[in-house]
Amino acid sequence: MGGKIIDRDLIQIQEQSAMNAITIDCVIFGFDNGILEVLLVQHAEGISKGRWGLPGGWIKKKESTDDAAHRLLAELTGMDNIYLEQLKAFGEPDRFPLRRVITIGYYALVKREDYNIKAGFTASDAKWYKINDIPNLIYDHNEILAYSIKNLRNRVRQAPLGFNLLPEKFTLLQLMQLYEEILGIEMDKSNFRRKILHMKLLVPLDEKQQDVSHRAAQLYKFDPEIYEKLTQKGFNFEF
Repeated sequence: MGGKIIDRDLIQIQEQSAMNAITIDCVIFGFDNGILEVLLVQHAEGISKGRWGLPGGWIKKKESTDDAAHRLLAELTGMDNIYLEQLKAFGEPDRFPLRRVITIGYYALVKREDYNIKAGFTASDAKWYKINDIPNLIYDHNEILAYSIKNLRNRVRQAPLGFNLLPEKFTLLQLMQLYEEILGIEMDKSNFRRKILHMKLLVPLDEKQQDVSHRAAQLYKFDPEIYEKLTQKGFNFEF
């Protein structure tokens, strides 16, 4: 009787070896007072103890990469029910100092005020860093973050992203500042106003800013139907 004998012990060893060679890392962007920020955690143990990096870690044997990303983010920062998008795999041979490890990158855009950040699990601290004040991160996390920003800059030209970062009601200046932060450029106010209003994406409200020291600006909100349509269809928003 032909056929190969299955060595279950060998399969288990190979499977465990594979699980020890794949990790998850999450880039979480937030927007606060006109500044684009990213969430970082400080490691409490291991070879990177005391250093800052992106929230992430190891995948469990019986969970998907998506489930692992959500679990790790919740354990490390307390953030839950976040829509995460898979970015890509990062697999330079020497990216992890002890052995060959490939990491799968995820990213998300969140409203900071919706979440109470609290470090846990293997993180001793978790806090928001301004994009321009990022420290030297562990492993290749600076490169992962740079790739994420590049990806975000491409996306913002093709799909509306403000819904995920701005409050429900906002001014045109706040929206312009968001684009300026993501793209790293300075925009002409009148030109931006003309282009964004031409898209019919915004709904003007009969409300103005409250409790501001300067002249109160008109508030807007996104038209959910147009927002969803442009998100699915895409557009070319050049500045």
